[in-house]
Amino acid sequence: MLSTQLGLDAAASIIDFDVDGVLRPVLALGLASVREEWEQAPHQHRKGQLLYAIRGVIHCEVESGVWIVPPQCAVWIPGGLMHAAQGVGEAECYCLFVEPAMAPALPAVCCTLAVSPLLRELIVKAAGFPTLTTLHGAQERLVATLLDELAAAPVEDLHLPMPRDARLRRLAALLLAQPADKGTLAEWASRIGMSERSMTRQSLAEMGMSVGRWRRQLHVIIALQRLAQGHSVKKIALELGYENTSGFVTMFRKAVGKPPARYLAERETH
Repeated sequence: MLSTQLGLDAAASIIDFDVDGVLRPVLALGLASVREEWEQAPHQHRKGQLLYAIRGVIHCEVESGVWIVPPQCAVWIPGGLMHAAQGVGEAECYCLFVEPAMAPALPAVCCTLAVSPLLRELIVKAAGFPTLTTLHGAQERLVATLLDELAAAPVEDLHLPMPRDARLRRLAALLLAQPADKGTLAEWASRIGMSERSMTRQSLAEMGMSVGRWRRQLHVIIALQRLAQGHSVKKIALELGYENTSGFVTMFRKAVGKPPARYLAERETH
């Protein structure tokens, strides 16, 4: 991925310079289009980070879970949090780095945020500011408005929480490795050495959702990634173990409110 602001040759990472070394409370960077997938190794920095996808899908992982970022959404990563990121499909995104003291109203936990047209334009404008100079006047006021809009951005339910319990972690690993697995709850519980009742209770306590809902959320995330790669809805449905396309489309519509192809197309033309 190439940074149009800094001229960085960073196809394998989003950012490869010390953002904490830039002595400015808010730093926005516009990152140009990449036609191949990229991956950023686990890292952390003092500044909080917003990753905003215009095209393609960004996959962000922290210890507590996985966040999927489809077009016109962003993932907010609080400062000091270890995280890794991956781009899927032809990606174009913006990065916003914010000193913790400047973001008291922003979420204290990692989350996916919907980006309004106004917030998008504010981010794009801020990315055009000189990187290493102090902001004054209109630029400073624009950044203040950007932070206000960011704090008001609605949270999207595109999160795949990861459990702390070792047995549930094993189950998550099994489902991630074989998302088309059609095992019953009793069979999954048996595989990880738990009773079905204990597995269900522990899943709700740790992840806030049942194993079945977690699996559906996994399917939505995988589907968004595959759609960004250009796979057909039919191919994705078969890959995820659905007997027909309509069953998969029904699941996806219930989860996000729209059928998969329309959901992604509307976001890419937003």
